[in-house]
Amino acid sequence: MDNIKITMVDTTLRDGSHAVRHSYTEEQVAAIAGGLDKAGIDFIELTHGDGLGGSSYNYGFSKVSEFDLLTAASSKIENAKLTVLLLPGIGTIADLKQAQKCGAKAVRVATHVTEADVSAEHIYAAKDLGMFAVGFLMMTHMAPVERIVEEAKKMESYGADYINLADSAGYLLPEGVKERIEAVTQAVKIPVGFHAHNNLGMAIANSLMAVQSGATFIDGTLRGLGAGAGNAQIEVLAGVLKRSGYDVNADFYKLMDIAQDSVDPIMLRPQTIDNGSLMLGYAGVYSSFLLHVYDAVKTYELDPRDIMVELGKRGMVGGQEDMIIDVAYQLKNGLVK
Repeated sequence: MDNIKITMVDTTLRDGSHAVRHSYTEEQVAAIAGGLDKAGIDFIELTHGDGLGGSSYNYGFSKVSEFDLLTAASSKIENAKLTVLLLPGIGTIADLKQAQKCGAKAVRVATHVTEADVSAEHIYAAKDLGMFAVGFLMMTHMAPVERIVEEAKKMESYGADYINLADSAGYLLPEGVKERIEAVTQAVKIPVGFHAHNNLGMAIANSLMAVQSGATFIDGTLRGLGAGAGNAQIEVLAGVLKRSGYDVNADFYKLMDIAQDSVDPIMLRPQTIDNGSLMLGYAGVYSSFLLHVYDAVKTYELDPRDIMVELGKRGMVGGQEDMIIDVAYQLKNGLVK
């Protein structure tokens, strides 16, 4: 495993935004981004949890404008690429241009696993702006390997610098990660990455399997902060990869310190696998649905597990958060068969 370079992507300031209900302040992101940069992290992703333009009634309003947060983070970053997430239909090219003015150097354009076509315009725009662009396929447990390969090749043809496969529901087991990563790495000429969620407790194991299967970009968050039960805990991931003999820039001690000093104090709850998070993984439901489900439970006095099972049956995907209330209403009134 010597000389196999693994590029680490930290999404604490994006996926972690879900876990703190999009309440990051400029001071918090400056401290975290600056710490990650000093720790040698290669890419630092920052936006609303649902990407550029995500601050809304549907997805939850941000306490501070993401452009102000990007500016604050950029002022503390010397080496890493400040990165944004963009979901076509939520974020726009105008948002991307504004993010670049605020210091963003890279964008990950995210679509549902079967909808890579909608990323073309945004990847083209990113490359025209001189940005590093990533094709990000979400909910990869929902499509057969052959379809994932097809969609990845589309993103490659649009000019993506690498393809990122996301286990957005924390549903996959290691063998599922292995077959997906191996198939895509064999089909494209650009690097492949992986983004894990920990709803079944598999985030570190799945991330290690992804690397063993050919992924060279790997996502994580400090303390695992993220939607659902969170992501692969990046300080743990750095330790595991170093122990396994991979070439990783990240400073293990510095990651632990920034997690303890800057992330622990702002966490709203422990990033554990509670019953709700476990059901997200078991039912294959998008991880950012968790807090929205809990909100619906308060209104309709239902068992959150029942809502998640029904969401899973219906194949709900990111962007359909508004359907959670509809499902809860139907369950409450006996309208679900």
